[in-house]
Amino acid sequence: MPDVPARASRSDAVANRERIVAAARAALVDAPESADDLKLHLVAKAAGVGQGTLYRHFPTRGHLLAEVYREEMGELVDTVPGLIAAHPPVEALVRWFDRLVAYARVKRGVMAAIEASAWQDLYADQHGRLHDALTALLDHGRAAGELREDADATDVILLLGALSRVPAAEWEPRARTLVTVIADGLRR
Repeated sequence: MPDVPARASRSDAVANRERIVAAARAALVDAPESADDLKLHLVAKAAGVGQGTLYRHFPTRGHLLAEVYREEMGELVDTVPGLIAAHPPVEALVRWFDRLVAYARVKRGVMAAIEASAWQDLYADQHGRLHDALTALLDHGRAAGELREDADATDVILLLGALSRVPAAEWEPRARTLVTVIADGLRR
């Protein structure tokens, strides 16, 4: 009787999932305006897995894109404690804004591909984490006397919404300029 391949171990399944999400993220960064056209078979190929493996983890494009967004948000939020510990307040905020530009590029692709109601649910579920992370950075800067007292996380999030209006062809120079202007405006 021929050997039957063993079912993938848990660590293989986790690694496959991580590679799929990374491949989808890369595809969104390369072409954020065409997330609707995100070809799942190309994501599977880039991740080095079969389509069946991709669909086992993510039954629809929306499920995959939601996971990409959650991971991006997690990475963005998780950088805050390290930045606060390692850098002066304004520098920590500016470095976080740099990371936020990468997050915003992926978010843009996810927003373009997920139905409005699903996007609202996903955003509502994650928004508190973003607000808390930004509040920690602003509190750190205010405590050091480097950031203005009258701007809160909600104000900054509203200003950062301008990133969603940057044309894809102008993303690199304009996104960085916008966050620099916001950071300068937050200085005391």
